[in-house]
Amino acid sequence: MEETIDGRWGELLTRRYAATVATLCLGVALYALNAFLVSTSLPTAVVELGGVGLISWAFTVFLVAAIVGGAASAMLKQRLGTRPALLLAALAFLAGTLVCGFATSMPMVLVGRLFQGAGEGVIAAICYALIPEMFPSRLIPKVFGAEAIVWAAAAFGGPLLSGVLTETVSWRAAFLVNVPLIAIFALLVGIVVPAERSRSGGTVPVLRLLGCAAGIMLVSVAGIVPQSWQAALCVAAAMLVLAAVVLADRRSRDRLFPSDAFTFRSTVGAGLWVVLLMPVAQAATTVYLVITIQHLWGYGPTMAGYVSALMALAWSGSAVLVAGIVRPEAQRRLIRIGPFLLALGLLGVMAALATGRPWLLMLCQVLIGAGFGISWAFLSQAVMEAARPGERDSASALLPTLQSGGYAVGAAMAGLIANEAGMAAALTPAAIVHAATWVFGIAALLGTLGFLASFGVRPGGR
Repeated sequence: MEETIDGRWGELLTRRYAATVATLCLGVALYALNAFLVSTSLPTAVVELGGVGLISWAFTVFLVAAIVGGAASAMLKQRLGTRPALLLAALAFLAGTLVCGFATSMPMVLVGRLFQGAGEGVIAAICYALIPEMFPSRLIPKVFGAEAIVWAAAAFGGPLLSGVLTETVSWRAAFLVNVPLIAIFALLVGIVVPAERSRSGGTVPVLRLLGCAAGIMLVSVAGIVPQSWQAALCVAAAMLVLAAVVLADRRSRDRLFPSDAFTFRSTVGAGLWVVLLMPVAQAATTVYLVITIQHLWGYGPTMAGYVSALMALAWSGSAVLVAGIVRPEAQRRLIRIGPFLLALGLLGVMAALATGRPWLLMLCQVLIGAGFGISWAFLSQAVMEAARPGERDSASALLPTLQSGGYAVGAAMAGLIANEAGMAAALTPAAIVHAATWVFGIAALLGTLGFLASFGVRPGGR
């Protein structure tokens, strides 16, 4: 096909690129594997340490710290240099892991999760920023494809590994698995990442970073408050705070974000909207699909988990299949088709639940995963390469940060919609289907907004 190139996947394994690929993939693996390790082992830790009411805060604290760390990563990369910034983040992640692994109370676990989140937020963001620096344009989609494979492997292997360690050794062992991984990552950083001169100057945007933290915290709180009006108020306040942070950043000389972030007049601005809206839409299936099919169709945890995992498999498989496409026109089509498949898949999920067709549900999970897989690498590359001079680091680092924020916002919105639709009190199949129709229908609408925003993304650089 003329839309593909002759370059092979094996090029990533050559002496020139193999260590760099391993470093960046390990940075992603730390984030993914840690998420699945903790979600499986933390309930056991809570039983031993007490403080059941704090279990949700273990995830909230990590998420807030990760997003703030990601927002600050471009600034840290410029001020400290890439290698020192990554090593400092690795040290923070290691410290947090050790605190969690040897914690004697839930408040200690929360402190450890704070350090883990801050470290991993910086690691993930800088690893994204390094992709266009350390690879030619033709290999960037393949690097994203490799990272998608790593994420899928973590999704399947993480819960299994954590479950075995928790049952046979201790929940602490599941946390401490991260120690050798972060040590290997730090060693690779010292070998692979070139030393560079830091660029100091300007002021640290403390207020804007605090604003990011406050906004994400409000989003997270929306998921745990008892009343729907309180959740709606938290979400609305979070949107106002985050919008104020973006506007204030746009007027600042020392920016956290690209100067054209979230405008519709540039590839960067439109692309960031797509990066945000696709996770916001897909969060509905992450939060409510498994519990819905368990109650509606009587699926056990294993079967429901496999249905959920189809999305990750489809993401990885489709990302590998399209990684050789290099023509900007072909990439542009895939960037548009991706959110379209997401919206179509969410509509199909709604129809499958309403009509009782498991095969349709599984097909739609594949559509949703493929929507991400065929578009995400090209979307990310388009944003990176279209960034204005001097803003590529901030544009690249914002991608994983915005993705995490999108899942947080989407989970809060899905929870608000589900509560208003009566999902918590739904006892009959008809009531469950009614609530699910609202949750996944509105999610499909959000995916459609991402599809519309994708028309402003134009691959091929500035």
